[in-house]
Amino acid sequence: MNIAVMKKLKIAWDPIYAHALPEGHRFPMDKYELIPGQLMHEGIIEPSSLFSPGICPDQIILKTHLPSYLKKLNDLQLSEKEQRKIGFPQSELLVRREKMITQGTLDCCTHAFDLGVALNVAGGTHHAFADHGEGFCLINDFAVAANQLLHDRIAERIIIIDLDVHQGNGTAALFAQEPRVFTLSMHGAHNYPFHKESSDLDIPLADGTDTYTYLNLLEQNLETSILDHGADFAFYLSGVDILETDKFGKLKVTMEGCKQRDEFVFNTLKKLNIPVVVSMGGGYSPDIRTIVEAHCQTFRAAKEIFELT
Repeated sequence: MNIAVMKKLKIAWDPIYAHALPEGHRFPMDKYELIPGQLMHEGIIEPSSLFSPGICPDQIILKTHLPSYLKKLNDLQLSEKEQRKIGFPQSELLVRREKMITQGTLDCCTHAFDLGVALNVAGGTHHAFADHGEGFCLINDFAVAANQLLHDRIAERIIIIDLDVHQGNGTAALFAQEPRVFTLSMHGAHNYPFHKESSDLDIPLADGTDTYTYLNLLEQNLETSILDHGADFAFYLSGVDILETDKFGKLKVTMEGCKQRDEFVFNTLKKLNIPVVVSMGGGYSPDIRTIVEAHCQTFRAAKEIFELT
């Protein structure tokens, strides 16, 4: 008699993710503490679903970022202008946090091969370039993880599905000359960053794009991109700043539409038997509960669609 072995959802998280910021800072850092708490409150996960990653070694980060930039981070030598561009004041704890988030995404790759999916409560730092950070992003976790998978020959063709409302400009630039990585960015045409890089596929959205239009565009482009590229591994940036409630998003996607987006991505990747690592990306609705609920939808969908406990 065959007895199915139930596998547990694996989620990278550590208390360091909820980094203390100056009072009144616009980044909703509290969400990194509230998301796992809400998921446990609902019984969606147990404490054993969470794992605390270590610190990503510099030699791995250097496959993506320049030595001169990493040295600035390590030595806390970012200029005031560079810190303003990033949006966070530099500190040893912040650098440690970023390296831990990056390792969390790397560790999730291992779990995704086993489970089909694994999620990082933070990450999706797609505005980090080889030589600088910007837009609340210091180290590009997807780029570091993708380069490591390619280096280790664990994956041969990778797709990065970036559905944050802001274009993944750092990711696009980092892989502009790398044919093994396909970058797909579906983002607000008139939103940050105001100078866009060229992804392999950019899908710019007009201000006010509604749920129907948004999902239609995604359905028209996602599976075709995956198959045309021949992807065998995926990273998914599930930003919830597409919501109509978002302070900066400029789109009109409903909470239900955001859920349907996640479900469509997961169902497509599962059907094609492609493992996926998910990072949460941005979300700036005025009510933190809206942000947390939208992110929690992603975890619920992953658990249900990939049939995990």
